[in-house]
Amino acid sequence: MVEEHKRHPGTPYMLPSPKTGRIFDPDSFRHTHEKILKDIGAEHIRFHDLKHTFATLSLKNGVDVKTLSSTLGHYSAGFMLSTYTHATPEIMREAADTMGNVIGKAM
Repeated sequence: MVEEHKRHPGTPYMLPSPKTGRIFDPDSFRHTHEKILKDIGAEHIRFHDLKHTFATLSLKNGVDVKTLSSTLGHYSAGFMLSTYTHATPEIMREAADTMGNVIGKAM
């Protein structure tokens, strides 16, 4: 993939098509995403929303902040955390349970 990217130095995209070997156009992703949602009868969500879901689920499942930030292409872990991750009710419940256990053991 790196070699393919070197052949196209003017593009920030690094995903070559397995059929043509050419770099994917971002509109191809959007079109395919919309087609899949329609085909399965799912409600519309923006392709970009999947980045938020990926970030939140990654943190919830133990991926460290620095690795996740780098994976998402962000220099600042703080920016990535404040922009792409969300405190879900389940995550908040787990945090409360963890702290309850810590306090309980300290008493």
